[in-house]
Amino acid sequence: MKTNTMKNIKMEKIILSAGAVGDQLDKAYKLLGRVSGEKIVKTMTTKRIPTWGVRPKLEVGCKVTVRGKKAEKLLKRLLAAVDNVIKEKQIANNHFSFGIKEYIEIPDMEYQRDIGVMGFNTTVDFARPGVRVKRRRMKKNGIPKRQEVSVEEIKTFMQDKYGVKVI
Repeated sequence: MKTNTMKNIKMEKIILSAGAVGDQLDKAYKLLGRVSGEKIVKTMTTKRIPTWGVRPKLEVGCKVTVRGKKAEKLLKRLLAAVDNVIKEKQIANNHFSFGIKEYIEIPDMEYQRDIGVMGFNTTVDFARPGVRVKRRRMKKNGIPKRQEVSVEEIKTFMQDKYGVKVI
């Protein structure tokens, strides 16, 4: 019996992010560089919120995107830091997210005096073949709801491939 290849699920990317300002931002920048080994991008604000002291082009965090085989290896290490357990409320359609409170919980990561004790957020995105139709520049088109990766499919994918326990 043939299976529909358009129903296959793949892990598209992992996004590591940390929000901070000033010296903490520099520490977060170093931390994400150490964890991922990729190029880090600083995120800036676009709005002005005077009560919070936020103005346009103020650097408020940093993020890095990891794809491919390197992302799979990184995900195994990051899941080990949370004991291969994900809460059900952390999973949504097309992605799931979890936080790491201290980077020293990650295997093979040692305490760095210049960084101190910090944590960061991790988001894992999933996609099916054909999602490019929605993202491309020319002849962009919508895709149906059935093309999204559901919460149940993400649960079974993570349990089968990475041995993750969903509570």
